[in-house]
Amino acid sequence: MTKLLIDECLSGKLALMARDRGHFESSHVVWIGKAGWKDWQLKPLLLSEMWVLVTNNSKDFRGPKEDPGSSGQFAGLSWQPGLICLNLPPEMSRERQLELFARALNELEIDGDLTNQVLEINSVGDEYPIEILRYDLPKKTI
Repeated sequence: MTKLLIDECLSGKLALMARDRGHFESSHVVWIGKAGWKDWQLKPLLLSEMWVLVTNNSKDFRGPKEDPGSSGQFAGLSWQPGLICLNLPPEMSRERQLELFARALNELEIDGDLTNQVLEINSVGDEYPIEILRYDLPKKTI
């Protein structure tokens, strides 16, 4: 199963949901003593311990949505363990976070290997449909 680390900006209930769904090593940034860590501080931890980060700070890790990998913490890497982006408004309810994360976990049941991939679950609000995107990062070259 996938080792998921929930970013500080999201509810710890997501880590509990992940564990309930079989991702037993999942945790929350606060639970592992990394509260307040900056993105650049988390990056080496994610890479060395093979955590798949779950965040809503998508741009900070994958760069702009129009050109993923052009900037952000994962720019210039030849390998990364995976990234799950829950793209939702800042005022998003905990219930909507859980709903979007459940969709991400459903995708992991289909294909649990996110190595060099980003899984984005997009929603503009509680009342709107959810969009699911999965793509390579770093981009594959021919």
